[in-house]
Amino acid sequence: MKVQEDTILENFPLFCPKRRQETLINVEQLNMAVIKEPDAKTQSR
Repeated sequence: MKVQEDTILENFPLFCPKRRQETLINVEQLNMAVIKEPDAKTQSR
């Protein structure tokens, strides 16, 4: 993901399609901080 210096994101849900995992992030002044990573989910077949 590309961000500019003036980009501000709060509680942004970032989704990884390869891992099928969602992570909440904050971005301010080119600094990214992970706020929450959900627990691993078991896959059922």
